[in-house]
Amino acid sequence: MRAEFDVCLEEEVFINDAGKRDAARARTRDFLAACRAEYPQVRTELMEPQLVWAIEPVSDLGEARHALAALRSGLGALAAARGLALMASGTHPLAQWSRVRPREQAARGRVLRDLQMVGSRNVVCGLRVGVEVPPGVSRVDLMNRMQPYLALLLALSTSSPFWQAQRTGLLGYRLAAARELPRSFLPPLFRDEADYARYLDTVMGAGAIDDPRHVWWVICPSPTGPGLDLRVADSCTRLDDALAIAALYRCLVRRLAREPERHRDLTGASQAIAAENCWRAQRYGIHGSFVCETTRAAHPVATVLADTLALVAEDARALGCEAELDLARWIVARGTSADRQLALFTEAQGRGLPPREALAEVVDWLSAETVGANPTRH
Repeated sequence: MRAEFDVCLEEEVFINDAGKRDAARARTRDFLAACRAEYPQVRTELMEPQLVWAIEPVSDLGEARHALAALRSGLGALAAARGLALMASGTHPLAQWSRVRPREQAARGRVLRDLQMVGSRNVVCGLRVGVEVPPGVSRVDLMNRMQPYLALLLALSTSSPFWQAQRTGLLGYRLAAARELPRSFLPPLFRDEADYARYLDTVMGAGAIDDPRHVWWVICPSPTGPGLDLRVADSCTRLDDALAIAALYRCLVRRLAREPERHRDLTGASQAIAAENCWRAQRYGIHGSFVCETTRAAHPVATVLADTLALVAEDARALGCEAELDLARWIVARGTSADRQLALFTEAQGRGLPPREALAEVVDWLSAETVGANPTRH
């Protein structure tokens, strides 16, 4: 039986041609057949070189670690045996979206016909964390009141400093690309559950969308269960980072559910400030600062994290995820995946490598780290 605040993680990853270090094209059929035979929780995504897997909701994040580590290593071995590699990052350092093909499936074909180039450009991977909300607690209310924390969760996950084989100057470019989609980024501040239901009923009744899963906000009630889904995070190269973000989000859901007055009176200005902070998270990652509506000042991400960890300390104890929550401090101490990617790229260029070869070394690190093959962690 599921318990309150059970958590589910879903990871999107790229499938690479291991030799070319580029996104795999037209070589994945045998690999996908092997995946489905051994791992039924694996699904394909909209575009050909993308894969997604999810674990069942758990109350113990130690179980989540075990399940995700097994998926990463097992699927990585299946890929390696076929000259492929898996890579968890928000964007692909070398892939060109114009050369990536969509999956040949009728339902996804309809989506792409609607989205046109915007859909074809969506060659990005994210982490979804779903937390089950107790009966009697409004998911729409929690969705509204969680918005001030989204920038912190995004900053901790940043793994997308490159796009189209170029350095973007951002630590988290994925969200910039994903925002091209309709019904994306921050959701409106809905008045209540009925207001949200009216929105869905209207757009689906009018034929604007035919599936509630085509609402792509960065936080949203799950269309298939009692959860509240977080989608703001980049796909995390390091499993530790994914677990830290899952633990922090889970604890925040519990805190807001138990403290219904916290962020109760958010306004248009509040949401604009949340959006500004998401931009600052994209641009600077953990090295930036966030605007505080209360103090009218900008506070370093490390300070915001420390304050947030103090806020949810009791929730972490109650949920038994103190160890995973503590990993968030380690992200700030040693940097995100984006920080490591940029350091590797800079070091490779310092050895005289041209940009594409330097990016290939970044891809090699991403691939090894994703499946736990790096002998030394950085």
